[in-house]
Amino acid sequence: MNRHSIHRRDFLMRSSAALAGGSLYGALSVAAEMGGGHPLAPRPSHYAPKATNLVFIFLTGGFSHVDTFDPKPKLTADSGKPVSAESLRDVSTQPLLGSPFKFAPAGQSGIEISELFPHLSGVADKLCVIRSLHTDIVEHFQGTLAMHTGSATIPLPSLGAWLGYGLGTLNANLPPYVVLAEHTPYAGAQVWDNNFLPPYYQGVRIKPGDEPIPDLRSPARNVRLAELEARMLRDLNEQYSQARPSDLDVKARTNSFQVARGMMQVAPEAFDLGSETPATLSAYGSQTGDRTSFAAQCLLARRLVERGVRVVELIDSGSSDNWDAHGDMQQHRGKAARVDQPIAALLNDLEQRGLLESTLVAICTEFGRTPWSDNGKGRNHWHRAFTSLLAGAGVRGGMTYGTTDDYGILVADEPCHVHDYHATILHLLGLDHTKLTYRYAGRDYRLTDTSGTVLEKVLA
Repeated sequence: MNRHSIHRRDFLMRSSAALAGGSLYGALSVAAEMGGGHPLAPRPSHYAPKATNLVFIFLTGGFSHVDTFDPKPKLTADSGKPVSAESLRDVSTQPLLGSPFKFAPAGQSGIEISELFPHLSGVADKLCVIRSLHTDIVEHFQGTLAMHTGSATIPLPSLGAWLGYGLGTLNANLPPYVVLAEHTPYAGAQVWDNNFLPPYYQGVRIKPGDEPIPDLRSPARNVRLAELEARMLRDLNEQYSQARPSDLDVKARTNSFQVARGMMQVAPEAFDLGSETPATLSAYGSQTGDRTSFAAQCLLARRLVERGVRVVELIDSGSSDNWDAHGDMQQHRGKAARVDQPIAALLNDLEQRGLLESTLVAICTEFGRTPWSDNGKGRNHWHRAFTSLLAGAGVRGGMTYGTTDDYGILVADEPCHVHDYHATILHLLGLDHTKLTYRYAGRDYRLTDTSGTVLEKVLA
């Protein structure tokens, strides 16, 4: 993605035109094109976007597609029938396991959704259910890495980092990419890493709690003295940076201090859920004083989107006690109950505030689960067919995309690789995935590697 320098006269003319037209965003975008522009200033997209923000909800552990959003009556009818069962290490014969959960049509669209998600069933007409996802490796670390970075093997920049690089931020006082993660996920911080992209674009992890960002409140008593100290520090950093123009880490550290100062001003208010009404808290399934539940995190995600954070990611659990239901599929009940109402409330809340038309919501997991069982109650990992969702800006609601076979083992029609999922997300945010590139080690890298197709049928 090339950044072209422009002359001062051109900049002034284009900035004046943008301001005359009432477009401060346009003026800031022009500033970003200049070498001296703020590294996180908003940048023009490749074409008019449907969405300006992304909420990325990652349900850790691999929820079962055949027990949630991809009903398989024949799987239930043939439960116990032996089939060829592939795993990471071998191929054996295992019995099919019918779903213990009932499915029912939901909304005017009639999408069939499991009883595990009564609240999401209530917003079915907002959902695009992609039933034909597939990924490359059937292990948690690699699957999680692939869903975030497009690479299942070598860690690369995350989706949120790519979006920050491609589009900048809408609020320089807050990070462009915020990750709400109570527990460390598989692959750890590589999930939100910038990797070879400039360090400005790394995700900022927030741990839900009473003090999500330690030491955020300024201890300075004298505002004038604090401003003077900040100015002196800025000048010293600038001199140091000018002497080392090729050291991006120096500039990134300087920028992090600037963001930190801005966060001291705006973040305490953004993270304070005390101003939310009891009715809003109740809709999410939260209550006064709650700062750690997934419901509180979804509510905080809405507040961050309102305040201009480009990408907000929610990771519902960590590398243990998650959706990895090897022992018993009934474990899905508790996991679904934790996220069902908050996610549905988030979609409704965004819509009521006029934000859903500019916010894309992606709900995904690292892979699915096998339609067979090796113990009669649980399911193993499965990567050749699984389900994820899209909703919001630019997405056709109340539809399903792709199909799997009668047992949910393989994709039967309209396959969607992780690269296709990412290409579609970038497209909805106004970015051509083939043009969003960064040159590193003699090669132009991109989120979708050398493949990826936009899912045209899901676009509104």
